[in-house]
Amino acid sequence: MDADGLTFACAMTVEERIARRLGHTAIVGLGASKGVPEGQLVSFGIAGALSRELPIGTVIDATRVVDESGAVLWEGGPLGASPARTGTILGASRIVDDPDERARLHERTGADAVDMESGPLARSGRLVGCLRAVSDTPNRRLGGVAEGAKPNGEVDVLGFLRGFARQPFVTLRAAVGARRALRSLEALA
Repeated sequence: MDADGLTFACAMTVEERIARRLGHTAIVGLGASKGVPEGQLVSFGIAGALSRELPIGTVIDATRVVDESGAVLWEGGPLGASPARTGTILGASRIVDDPDERARLHERTGADAVDMESGPLARSGRLVGCLRAVSDTPNRRLGGVAEGAKPNGEVDVLGFLRGFARQPFVTLRAAVGARRALRSLEALA
């Protein structure tokens, strides 16, 4: 994978620290709430599985980004990251945490995983690829992990702790999955 001239766009600061090893980075916040940077972009970070065939930690080198209706927002060749598998990313406008909704979205769109940043990046017309590591399975909820991120990409410790207090097992399991996904991105970088 040739990273020259690419900007690795990340939602969270923890993802951005890993992406620095690959080259130029930008923190775009959840759903690209901080805006889309200039230049050729790679959507980089973690994603939730929609397909039951993706174990936690799998890195997807996307060849397509679709919206919730299945409309193609971007299509292109893989970046050639190793180890990674090709697949389709669903660019959602919110965190998709309900297992039934994940199943419906997978069936409707054919997407393998979901994130909130790839859609806005694809709509910019400057997306050249997506590297996303799977952090959870379609049937597992996120608990406090879903509350542990601020829109600007910083960690919301209090939100995470509130979610952990409500659902300790679910939150702990999701946090372990997120950490495993981040380790997969570290190995890639």
